[in-house]
Parts: sequence; C-alpha cells; structure tokens
Amino acid sequence: MDGKGSPMTSAQHTTPRTAVPRMAVPAYAWALALLALFALYLVAQDNGAVLASAGDLAHEFFHDARHSLGMPCH
Repeated sequence: MDGKGSPMTSAQHTTPRTAVPRMAVPAYAWALALLALFALYLVAQDNGAVLASAGDLAHEFFHDARHSLGMPCH
C-alpha cells in the first residue's frame, strides 16, 4: 500500500534516477586517437609530402595500402 489505502503497481513504483557520472577520457586515449588519425592521413592522403624522407620502401608500402583499401591515388 502507498499509505493512502490503494496498492501500488510495479509500473507506478519508480526509483529516482541518478545522474551517471561522466568519465574523463585518459590522455593515452587522446594520443592513440591522434596517432590513428595521422596513420589514416598517411594511408589516404599523403603522396610523398611526409614519406619522401622515409625512402621508397615506405612510400610503396603506403601506396599499395591505398590500392588495397580501394582509395584512388593516381
């Protein structure tokens, strides 16, 4: 009974909602996200601007990766 003489159903009985605390994003997660974006840039967009100093092997590796992902590069 709810104190007024009428029984409460389970649909009427609600518990108060508490706010879910927001978790802080750790610094390593931000660093990992930036590294992933940089890797995506190297594979998708870089046409030798960053990889020119790394040599032909790195350029060919990323060039082949573009083709295997279906990205046009030339």
